[in-house]
Amino acid sequence: MCAEPIEDRTAPGARPEAGGRVPAPIRALRPVQWLKNALLLVPLLLVHRAGEPDLLARALVAALLFCAAASAGYLLNDLLDAAADRQHPRKRHRPLASGELAPAGAARLALGLAGGAVGLGTRLGTPFAGMIALYLLLAGAYSAVLKRIAVVDVLVLAGLYTHRVLAGGVATGVPVSPWLLVFCLFFFTSLALAKRSVELRGLRGRELARIPGRGYASGDLGLLEAAGLASGYLAVLVIGLYVNFDAARALYRSPELLWGICPVMLFWVTRVWLLVRREALHDDPLVFAVRDRTSYLAGALVVALAWLASRGLPGAA
Repeated sequence: MCAEPIEDRTAPGARPEAGGRVPAPIRALRPVQWLKNALLLVPLLLVHRAGEPDLLARALVAALLFCAAASAGYLLNDLLDAAADRQHPRKRHRPLASGELAPAGAARLALGLAGGAVGLGTRLGTPFAGMIALYLLLAGAYSAVLKRIAVVDVLVLAGLYTHRVLAGGVATGVPVSPWLLVFCLFFFTSLALAKRSVELRGLRGRELARIPGRGYASGDLGLLEAAGLASGYLAVLVIGLYVNFDAARALYRSPELLWGICPVMLFWVTRVWLLVRREALHDDPLVFAVRDRTSYLAGALVVALAWLASRGLPGAA
């Protein structure tokens, strides 16, 4: 399948986040971002225990509670970042930045979601409720201070993704492999750097020298792009190293098939950064991935290879 670059074709003055008739409070929750919380299911999937109903139910409930917690974090971020968002060609249409949603109402909604997520999280155990509370603390620190500190901000973003994986392990009682954690750190750092690189490239048409509310200037672009591509390649290297260790042989009948994931991931990571350079990548990597046919194809190949490796080649022990 031949895929086209994903571009933001929103016309000037259009409202890309208006969402038609979707009420402003719902849009402020950023429901598309809830897809990130599928990461809570990853530990269960990778140990091939997703077929156990009790564990799957716990993972799904945990993911739903993280949706509430994440939306509370997005509301707080938009409250603190409203002034900077008004200078952004797309973010200025967010409900708080545009004035569609009152700050007081957003604050009440954020508190209700955060309190509900932590309170209901105790049903899955105090440690899991603690993971939600820690996520909220990190997200709040990011919104208030850390997002303005260069490099620290992308590491915190990568950490918030990785935190979801850890929380999934806590919710289900499934240990999270150090291999998975290292992969997540490099992979999500690459995506966070891609986000910042796209924002820096966007400064060219806005006559700005710095990203409003962030710690980067236009001259930082080359370094961020080099670091982001390197981080993505290191994530692929982690997969290659994992194949040769006992951890893979304990879970997969034909772990050598996992080698096929490496070229798929190399292609995808390189393509993402190629689109960054061409200024054809959406400034939110998640939005890019859910709109991109090639990403779906790459994901399907990764899943197929992992499934075949777990089933084993004919004659495999």
